[in-house]
Amino acid sequence: MAEAGALLTKEPAPQAVPASQLPMKAAEVALNTGPHSSCGLATAGFRTAKYLPQEWHEHNHARAQEASVDCEQAERCRLEARGLAQCTAAAAQRAQQESTAALGQRLQDIHFWKAELQKEIEQLIAETGLLAAQKGRLERALDATEVPYAIATDNLQCRERRQHPDLVRDQVEIELLKEAELIRNIQELLKRTLMQAGNQMRLNRDHKEVCEMDWSDKVETYNVDDKCGRYSNQSTNIQFHPGSVKFEESASTPETWAKFSHDNIYRAEREKLASINLRALIDNILHDVSEDLRTQCAAVNEAFGKRCEELEEAKHKLEYHLKNTLKEIGDQEANIAALKQAIKDKEAPMKVAQTRLYDRSFRPNVELCRDPAQFRLISEAEELTESVESLKKKLLESEQSLRNLEDTRMNLEKEVAVKTNSIFIDRQKCMAHRTRYPVVLKLAGYQ
Repeated sequence: MAEAGALLTKEPAPQAVPASQLPMKAAEVALNTGPHSSCGLATAGFRTAKYLPQEWHEHNHARAQEASVDCEQAERCRLEARGLAQCTAAAAQRAQQESTAALGQRLQDIHFWKAELQKEIEQLIAETGLLAAQKGRLERALDATEVPYAIATDNLQCRERRQHPDLVRDQVEIELLKEAELIRNIQELLKRTLMQAGNQMRLNRDHKEVCEMDWSDKVETYNVDDKCGRYSNQSTNIQFHPGSVKFEESASTPETWAKFSHDNIYRAEREKLASINLRALIDNILHDVSEDLRTQCAAVNEAFGKRCEELEEAKHKLEYHLKNTLKEIGDQEANIAALKQAIKDKEAPMKVAQTRLYDRSFRPNVELCRDPAQFRLISEAEELTESVESLKKKLLESEQSLRNLEDTRMNLEKEVAVKTNSIFIDRQKCMAHRTRYPVVLKLAGYQ
């Protein structure tokens, strides 16, 4: 190549041209002014058709010299053209090989980024599928919370039908209110997480589409460059495209080209990492939610159990007192009957004493004496009167006590009925309904 360049840049040295090789017009001027010229004659200005021998020899010599010089110049030009052709052929072949190698290197770069983009697209598709599965778990978990919330609200409504004095704000009601509030908070959390998962899936798909478009461009470019790399001088589908030898104004540089794909992959990796973190967060949320709901359910069931035990104990005590009251009522009724009989039994002795006193009041004259018999009869009558009064007073007390016992019996029966109703509501209605509470797997969204 250096030799060819030297041949191309080397110029022939200037040579002195002999007088015999001067142009014809100059020779003619010289002849016209020689001693054998016709200058000054009547034919001045007219050239004769014959040359002199010397002129003929000089003319032939000049032509031979010109032919020799032209041959030398033609041989030198031919040699230079041959060298130039060989040099340019080698340069063209080397340039074509370098271009082919550059295209091959470019194909490797395109294949590298195409493979990275394809891997990123596949990872995004897999990650979006996993996130969609987690979103499905969230939806199932959100649906599963409807049953506990319905159970809690139904329990609260059922317990509103308790009667006084059992209509109290006990620990069961407190735990049920906590459970309802917990379920509402969990539902809000699951809804927010569902919205976040939907947004993340949309971002994953958007970045997947960006990577797919970049990948598609890489595939098309790879095919174009691969086609260009297969072109050779023997290809039949090559032709001139003079206007293609230029740089496009909108063309990117290798740095911006690589940075474009790198940024796409970086953003996709960032969204993929965010999606992975969101899936882990969803796992933790569903685990905590299911555990919290089951824990609160256990707390409510425990409160129900304790309350039912308290109600059962209170009911047993009331039934025991009711039993004693009924027994006491029977005894009191028998006592009242005995008192009435005792009062009635005092009538005959009173009649006897009063009849004796009445008959003795008819004793004549001095016989109407205040003898010990008289005093004893009067004392007997007074004692009988006091006894009857005492018995009547006691009868009144007994009758009042019986009425109090009857009132107590009615109150105890009412309390027992209230306790029975409360136990029925808590045990038969609420606790039986709570057996439908979802299991942990359902609350965690696995079912």
